[in-house]
Amino acid sequence: MDQVIKIKKGLNIDLTGKPQEITKHAVLSQFYTVYPGDFHGFTPKVAVKQGDTVLAGTPVMYDKNRPEIKITAPVSGTIAAVVRGEKRRLQSIVIQAENKNNYLNFGKKEVKSLSPETIKSALAESGIMALIRQRPYDIIADPQNTPRDIFVPGFYSTPLAPNLEYIIKGCEEDFQIGLDALAAVTSGNVYLGIRPDCKANALKNAKNVTIAVFDGPHPAGNAGVQINHIKPVNKGETVWTIHPHNVLIIGRFFNKGIVDMTRLVAFAGSEVNESDRAYYPMIMGASIEKLVKSSVTEHIDLRYISGNVLTGTQIASDGSLHACDNQITVIPEGSETHDFLGWIKPNLKGDKDVMDARIKGGRRTMIMSNEWDKVFPMDIMPEFLIRAILANDPDKMENLGIYEVAPEDFALCEFVDASKMELQKIVRQGLDLLYKEMN
Repeated sequence: MDQVIKIKKGLNIDLTGKPQEITKHAVLSQFYTVYPGDFHGFTPKVAVKQGDTVLAGTPVMYDKNRPEIKITAPVSGTIAAVVRGEKRRLQSIVIQAENKNNYLNFGKKEVKSLSPETIKSALAESGIMALIRQRPYDIIADPQNTPRDIFVPGFYSTPLAPNLEYIIKGCEEDFQIGLDALAAVTSGNVYLGIRPDCKANALKNAKNVTIAVFDGPHPAGNAGVQINHIKPVNKGETVWTIHPHNVLIIGRFFNKGIVDMTRLVAFAGSEVNESDRAYYPMIMGASIEKLVKSSVTEHIDLRYISGNVLTGTQIASDGSLHACDNQITVIPEGSETHDFLGWIKPNLKGDKDVMDARIKGGRRTMIMSNEWDKVFPMDIMPEFLIRAILANDPDKMENLGIYEVAPEDFALCEFVDASKMELQKIVRQGLDLLYKEMN
């Protein structure tokens, strides 16, 4: 076993509602929704109009500033709506799916015979490049750049997280091909972070990667934490990160020549019926309406989340699975709950808890309590970085390490924050400000 990197700071939030390792029926939907807001650093230009027919893999939008980067249709069908908001800002593209999914054929490709530029061009043309992020700025990776290194976290540490070892079972070849493609486009290494107790050969014996072993509480599974402990990002350097379930999509693309956005989604949370807590094949953008029908607690207000409780996106009961998520979480809204002295009440429910969506207090003046530092395992001073962002001071942001972080790295700080500040939103604003100034 490789040397283990111990993560001492952090917090495991042990919630009721973990999914069983059982795969149930595929969740099909009449409509699939693509949200440009899922792709940070992407300025959308619509490539289709209402009534157009598309195949899975057909471009539906592209980046105004980098037209080689495209977002493609996850399913075949008809463009049902191009939804715009204020000032005609694009909000979503809705596709009415056909009964059978038909794919645009990109052709099977042997990764080992392709040049790095050919691989990057294929990923950009197919829309899969949009699933890869770059640091700094936590935006869509630019195919024109060569990343110093690529980081693939090989486990999830968020609350009620899916088990990656279960997800990749039976898909080992696709996962390795995906890693091979990533290894071909970097001038450095692909770092795969795994747990000490990892049993999956596809992870612990993966080829063309450098294995790094992480032990400790969340956020040990965050790409930012793994980058910080392996090889931090310096000014002028670019690294890429990608969720491991999206590595499968890359491998599937080269093995089959199609863009298949199917992923195994964990349906979790205290308000999901115990028998329905499981894994369901879903395609990006699918509505969750059929998934949650008769599967969740009735007669109380519920919070539906695409993703996990710390970083996920709130959606409606007929909302859609967002682009990079492989988890749907359902918890109580908490609107019917009125605890006497609930904020100081001890936990008498055992080692697992039921969390609701209440903030339990309003936003107030920033409190320098040192609470953030206890759950922030990176070599960065989080409170001072947040202050620099709020002050719109780019020089201080740089000096305090903003190039290394993404909003998700501050999710636990937000969770324990007595000031009830939206720290992830603040970090996103800081990153966007620097990106705009640098470009």
